[in-house]
Amino acid sequence: MKHLLIIYGGHAGGRTAALLAAVRAGIAEAGEALELRVLSALEAGIEDLLWAEALLIGTPEHFGYMSGAVKDFMDRTFYPAEGRVDSLPYAVFVSAGNDGSGAVSSIDRIALGYRWKKVSEPLIVRGAPTAADLERCRELGATLAAGLALGVF
Repeated sequence: MKHLLIIYGGHAGGRTAALLAAVRAGIAEAGEALELRVLSALEAGIEDLLWAEALLIGTPEHFGYMSGAVKDFMDRTFYPAEGRVDSLPYAVFVSAGNDGSGAVSSIDRIALGYRWKKVSEPLIVRGAPTAADLERCRELGATLAAGLALGVF
């Protein structure tokens, strides 16, 4: 059974939480046999990252950057994971108040150091999520689940 880890920043009931719920729905709808861990970035640690065979990162955009919680996760896991998570497939979804590009570029820049492999274009939702935005999130979850289960990544 494949292992998919989702880490997220943001507040309960916020916009990122709505995107996360849609991503999780897409994973469930995909019906793939995989084990899913969904953890706040503040709760997730090196054991979770080493367990993962794919990673989804959800974050609000804070001051044109990823959330502090996601940055904290990366700070805590980078050196312990060095050389142990090369080519880990990852994707990002961002709840943005601005354009979201700063959050994405900061995550991508750090992901280069981990030597992760981006498997999807970042999903950026500006403002309050619409039904179309939530559908895109469901599709992201379903696509990542199917790709992982089928060994595409």
